[in-house]
Formats: sequence, C-alpha cells, structure tokens
Amino acid sequence: MTPSREKPIRRGQGGAPGACETEDDFFLYLDTFFVRDHPSVELGRGDDCAVLNLPGRSCFTTDLFLEDIHFRTRYFTARELGHKSLAVNLSDLAGMGVRPSGFLLDLIAPKNRTLDAAFWDDFFQAMANLAESAGAVLAGGDLSAGPCLGMAITAWGMPDENSAILTRGPASPGDMLFAVGEFGLARTGLARLESEGREAQARYPSAVAAHCMPTPQIEAGLVLARIAGKHGGVTGLMDLSDGIARDLPRLLRFEHGAALDIPADTLHAEIRAHSAETGEDPVELAVLGGEDYALLGAAHPSVIGRLEQEVEGLRVIGEVVEGEGLTVNGRPFRQSGFDHFGG
Repeated sequence: MTPSREKPIRRGQGGAPGACETEDDFFLYLDTFFVRDHPSVELGRGDDCAVLNLPGRSCFTTDLFLEDIHFRTRYFTARELGHKSLAVNLSDLAGMGVRPSGFLLDLIAPKNRTLDAAFWDDFFQAMANLAESAGAVLAGGDLSAGPCLGMAITAWGMPDENSAILTRGPASPGDMLFAVGEFGLARTGLARLESEGREAQARYPSAVAAHCMPTPQIEAGLVLARIAGKHGGVTGLMDLSDGIARDLPRLLRFEHGAALDIPADTLHAEIRAHSAETGEDPVELAVLGGEDYALLGAAHPSVIGRLEQEVEGLRVIGEVVEGEGLTVNGRPFRQSGFDHFGG
C-alpha cells in the first residue's frame, strides 16, 4: 500500500531525486514508493537513527554501486539501476540462507547533470518492487550531491525458525560442490553491452537481463538453510558475485582444492553462442564469470540427493579435493577472475 502524503512534493530543476527542491521533499517522495511499517522496524525513516526490533541473530551486509565502476548509464536503464543496487545486497543475504528484513540507502545524485523525475520514478519503483517481493523495508539512509551517480545499501535479514545460518566453509575433501543459478551469463551480457550497447538485447536477452536485472536466489538460500538446520550436511554457502574462479577458494577458506566438472553443453545457450562468435572457451568464460549473483555451495555427499530434489535449479559442479588449486574438466585452471584491486 502506498502511504498518503501530508503535503505536496515541490518539484525543482536540479539533479536531486524526484527533482525535489529540499531533502524534506525527498523524504516525502520516498513515501510514494516505500512502506514504513515492518515488524523489524520500531522507528523508521525521518529520525536521526532507525530503531530496529530484531528478536534474535541477524545478518548485515553492505555494498557500493558506483557509476563507471559497477555500471554505465549509457546502457543501464533507471529501472535496472534501482533493481540491481538492491539485488546485490539481497544476494548476500541469500548466501547466508536468511530472510531479508530491511535496508538503508545512501544515495549520491550527480551534481554535474540533471536526472529528471521520470528517471527517479523508474529507479525507486523498481527498487520498491524488489523490496516488496523480498519482504524488506527501507528504514532510512542519507542523500548527497556528488561527482557521479552512486548508491550504498546496507541490508539485514534473519534466519527462519529452526534454520541454520550458512557460512563459507568448513567444507572437507570429498564434499560435493554445487551452484544454484546461471554462472557466466552475466559476464556474457556485460561483454555484449560493452561492445554493442543496448542493441545486444536483441540477440542476447537473457545475458543482458542477467547482468542488468539479476535475480537474488533468496528462496533457494532459505531452503538450503532449512535443510541444514534439520539434517545438517551443508558445509558451505556463499553469494557468487566475483566468479567461480575467484569465489571458490573463498568458499573453501583457502584450505582445500577443487575439481570441477562443467561440460560446455550444460551452459546457457547464449554463453555458447557468444563464445562461438568470439572464439572464447565457453567453460573458461563461465568459470571466470562475475556478477552472477547465483549461489555457490558445498555439501556432504549424503545430502546431495535431497538438495537436488528440494532446491530448484541446483546442480552439482564438482568436488572438494586435498591440496590446493583448481582443475576444470581435468585440466588446471590458473586464472583467478575479477578483483577490484587486481588491475
């Protein structure tokens, strides 16, 4: 339900969200998209601090989303930016197997150009739609002008009753590795967008959507946490955001190696089509990945059958092994994927 406003919003000409003249106008503007009431929030937007009512253990996560670092406005729509800036945080919560509760939004509006009311309407509507579907409330945040468009979101969630909170490790040799969701598809979308702009959407619609409008695997995370809480056997889980090659050692806490078995014909058709056109190895592309926002996990062989039955889209991709390093389809894989500080 959209809350009512006590007074009209004043529209200005600057780059402020909703083209509002003041920060007070902006808070009223947010009320047209985001509800205030939520069981976990005692006092929400509009005061110096939010007051949360969290009855037990909670997980918090935060992510930056900055123009020309994480996205380009030349091919991202306002709707996609609003969705993805929240989705990347919800994916972290999915990686812990917890249910989203709320989030804080810090927003930088570019002072060197005007983003009109239509842009901000689309941006906030998409964010609000995702928040509503996930059960998360906007509890507060901050607003500033700055050199570029940027968002920083802090989100939190709580485990369901009798469910585990899942973490990276402590997998052991012999445990099976699995993924939920596509990997490599977002990398394909990014490559096509960088080379073709939005024209890429005509031939690579799934890849473009995977990069611009990722779907956090919230339900899969909750099911995995419920199985782990009742039966055990899930020995690690994480959000897959920097690609398998970079994230898998993190999942294993740099203590073990892994042998992956990923036949090319199991990859999404658009990954294979892109690779055929560019001459890339589709499996290598998929393992390098990046911004997949899938789930990557490990489990004891005794529970894998249950996981495959109960978690939609889960597939086994390999095994934890003694020693160090990564092999893919029997060959050493030495590339390491994306790193913000890796050049």
